[in-house]
Amino acid sequence: MHIRIWSFMLLCIICGSINAQNNDIKIKVFTEHEKTPLLGATVLFEGLEKGAITNTEGIATFSEIPNGSHKLMISYVGFKTIETTIILPSPTELIFYMEEAKGELNTVVIEATRSSRDIRRIPTRIEVIGGEELGEKNMMNPTNISMVLRESTGIQMQQTSLSSGNQNIRIQGLDGRYTQLLRDGFPLYGGFSSGLSIMQIPPLDLHQFEIIKGSSSTLYGGGAIAGLVNLVSKTPDYEPELDIMFTQTHALGSTANVFYSKRNEKYGVSLYASGNYQKVYDPEDDGFSNLPETTSVAFNPKFYYYPSEDTTFWIGLNGSYDDRIGGDVEKIENGENGIHQYTEENISKRISSQAVYTTKLDSVRVFTMKNSFSFFDRELNVPDMQFKGKQLNSFSEVTLQHNYGKNDWTLGANLYTTNFNEDESAALRRDQNDLTFGAFVNSTFDFSENWILETGLRTDFAKGWGIFVLPRVSLLYKNDSGFSSRLGGGLGYKTPDIFTEEAEFINFENVLGIDQNSLKAERSYGLNLDFNYKTRLFDDTIGFSINQLFYLTAIDNGLLLNLNDDNFFQYENADGIILSKGAETNIKFSYGHFKWFLNYALIDATLNYLPGNPQKPLTAKHNGGSVIMYETSKWRFGYETYYTGSQFLSNETKTRDFVSMGFLGMRNFDWGGIYANFENFTDRRQSRFSPLVAPPHENPTFPEIYAPTDGFILSVGIIIKPFGNHSEHHDDD
Repeated sequence: MHIRIWSFMLLCIICGSINAQNNDIKIKVFTEHEKTPLLGATVLFEGLEKGAITNTEGIATFSEIPNGSHKLMISYVGFKTIETTIILPSPTELIFYMEEAKGELNTVVIEATRSSRDIRRIPTRIEVIGGEELGEKNMMNPTNISMVLRESTGIQMQQTSLSSGNQNIRIQGLDGRYTQLLRDGFPLYGGFSSGLSIMQIPPLDLHQFEIIKGSSSTLYGGGAIAGLVNLVSKTPDYEPELDIMFTQTHALGSTANVFYSKRNEKYGVSLYASGNYQKVYDPEDDGFSNLPETTSVAFNPKFYYYPSEDTTFWIGLNGSYDDRIGGDVEKIENGENGIHQYTEENISKRISSQAVYTTKLDSVRVFTMKNSFSFFDRELNVPDMQFKGKQLNSFSEVTLQHNYGKNDWTLGANLYTTNFNEDESAALRRDQNDLTFGAFVNSTFDFSENWILETGLRTDFAKGWGIFVLPRVSLLYKNDSGFSSRLGGGLGYKTPDIFTEEAEFINFENVLGIDQNSLKAERSYGLNLDFNYKTRLFDDTIGFSINQLFYLTAIDNGLLLNLNDDNFFQYENADGIILSKGAETNIKFSYGHFKWFLNYALIDATLNYLPGNPQKPLTAKHNGGSVIMYETSKWRFGYETYYTGSQFLSNETKTRDFVSMGFLGMRNFDWGGIYANFENFTDRRQSRFSPLVAPPHENPTFPEIYAPTDGFILSVGIIIKPFGNHSEHHDDD
């Protein structure tokens, strides 16, 4: 009898052990059409809260998965989500094929519009750069974001100084001061720092770029006449992420970047740090630098708190130190001697804080509160002149978002202050204090599955400049065949400050301050119309998409910098409009492992306040590009060709057009990858067309810059991902 009891108990223990056995599972994910491994797909056991990212072979590995029935979800941006149930024990290797979603991309979350809608249902035209393209540009230039922006259709990076390398964003031919540069929705980079900001934002910790072209002042206030660029940071996930990146150029530039993030149920953290050293570089051997000697460090830690599923709070710091000196190579390396006297040195320090609190009040309402402080200290030194000052910005905003099925509302208000104090020793004290309070409402209404209307209204009170009422409207039509169209327009404005490209070009020397009694704020109106179509051709073997944009932006009371009778430069309002109109075309083909991107931009920017309505200086009317990519789980190759048409200088001299080419190669491994980038390998640079420096040597003058100045740059590097090599993929909308 005892033997039977013990035998029965032993059998129960064995059966229970078998039933609770843990399994090691491999999930393989492939594309349905090409049957290629899908790198970066998210695989989640929902009930167990266990997730993983597929590696270069398309494999996600799990351990200790108990027997039984489990809900499995596989998702990837641009593909239809797979939701299924698996029963264990089963084969330890499961294969799934993901189908590409038809029509527009419908799973990209957009932050710039403060909307919870996906990109497919937002009437405002938004371009998203993320995933593969952002990773590729990161390898091309890991020190700053200029490469990402420069190779986007209709965007020009205008270099304002040969010695310092300062650059401004020009969208559709309009000056950089008309583009609002945001970081996670915070305006941290305007005013005194604008010319240097592009050079001081490394891209490794960025999740995506959101670009809205055309008047966007209704969204974030003054300064977004040409558009806005929102840099969206990576956020921590349950799976840890660690990226370590080292890059070396043949021009003796060295860069190291590190990004780490991880979260649990209640807390999360992300940490980014970057360091760059560039030796002075003079490819022409004319004695003057084409790349300044640069020492730059940046850090960006963030702490996240999740008190509940409906509430998130995060706080972050952003700091940087940048010292760049260019000019006479002999003076930089050995000190002043004889005719070797000219250098330009920029020393800048930045520290900013960001805090965001978001909570879901109920099933239809979300409340968000955010605040930032930004301190920027810059010292610009050239022979016999110094421009030195400090700028403190603050930004506070509250929003209440209502999601009522077919009708979304966003109500909000924000306060933006800018305080610039020039050094007390300056001969011209050009201090400026600005305060702007704005209230806004934005509504999106679905008339049907095919028609969606978005309307917005903002009212700003800018101290000393007046009240600005800014309406906007956008209409979206879409259907299930892959076609969509957007028509939109709105008003904008910009209050004057001294930090323009013209003033930057002359190092702010003899530039008078802003006189509120004689100047008016700039005002604008803009329209844009685009058509988008996406399909598959030849029995679904070739993917094809095209986006065609037409736009028009007019600026009244444009801010001009003119020389007065006392040989000082003073600001005046233009007696007539600045008009930018044109078109942008983007085409994409995909076949197997190959992708081919074609783009063309027509930029007809005219100064209608001058006789004959001449083309805006330093604005090429015709630009085009071609990018061919070959990508597998192990290899990535890219070949780029860009055409820049002829331009006019300020003295009405016509420049020549030119073509530049680049090549990128990368080998992926489970632990990361190695890469080499041959940027501008045809060595197109302005010095081949016209001199970059005019004599005398001890007191040179520098012509306007209309072409690359550094020429061919070879860079090689390694990126290490200890927790697996994964990326995300976003297409432009």
